[in-house]
Amino acid sequence: MPTLFCSRHLPADALALAHGRATLRLPPEDRHLPPAELGRQVEAAEGLVCLLTDTVDETLLERARQLRVIANVAVGFDNIDVAAATRRKIVVTNTPGVLTETTADFTWALLLATARRVAEADAYTRAGQYKEWGLTLLLGGDVFGKTLGILGLGRIGKAVARRAQGFGMRLLYHDAVRDPAAERELGVVFESKAAILAHADFVTLHVPLLAETHHYIGEPELRAMKRTAYLVNASRGPVVDEATLVRALQEGWIAGAGLDVYEEEPRVHPGLFACRNAVLAPHIASASIETRHRMARMAVENALAVLEGRRPANPVNPEVLGDEDGPRGAAGA
Repeated sequence: MPTLFCSRHLPADALALAHGRATLRLPPEDRHLPPAELGRQVEAAEGLVCLLTDTVDETLLERARQLRVIANVAVGFDNIDVAAATRRKIVVTNTPGVLTETTADFTWALLLATARRVAEADAYTRAGQYKEWGLTLLLGGDVFGKTLGILGLGRIGKAVARRAQGFGMRLLYHDAVRDPAAERELGVVFESKAAILAHADFVTLHVPLLAETHHYIGEPELRAMKRTAYLVNASRGPVVDEATLVRALQEGWIAGAGLDVYEEEPRVHPGLFACRNAVLAPHIASASIETRHRMARMAVENALAVLEGRRPANPVNPEVLGDEDGPRGAAGA
């Protein structure tokens, strides 16, 4: 049987899929493996199931001479050198779709928590500062009836838009490709990125991490936003210039930000910790029990399909399989 190495311990129901179909290998401890150690582990493996925290680059692939498939337990795949894998005829797969609704839920959790100062209120109450009700205590911003700007109208962006309908919001979007069907279905209006930044009360990011989206939100964009606006990022950290965001929050260019991802994860810019108008989460947008189990099962099934000579459900580089229609870049975790 082919050898399948999982870089981290996965839920038992996902691992059970490999029973009788592959020789399953796991690290002795459930911890992040440094690149050199991960390289040693995959030297004799035909399949690799990895997480977005694993760097699968040219150096690692040079050691993994038997590798036939890399199954990422994530929608995004910027941790993998897909071009290098493709040159070696290694199939790369991801886990789209299964985390769409959960990530959209969490985007809204960040949006509401930021606008209504939930994290501040929790800390205030726990510290015993709540002595009496006050008319101006912890005033936040309304959400209902406001304008939401969605940058990136893929699966997650559309799911965020559907939820916004219940809040009676005006919906604007920008994407590399205009989507007339979504405009009819969701009532979203296509606008330029500049127009959205100028008019939106809330801006949510759902773009993939590509060369052209690195620092997609930087100083010009943050200064273009309304001082009463909020930024929410549950896509990829480097999409936002984090150091500049700290300045924007400290100096009041915008009202607040909700972040689930960071530019140099797991490091968080230390300036953010002092920003009371920022809600910070540790990359947990897809972290529901149901979703993480589905993601793990999908990744293992993708790997087993390739090892068994079948087409996987979610190839990132389908040209390796003789199919030129690849997936659109993804932003979710």
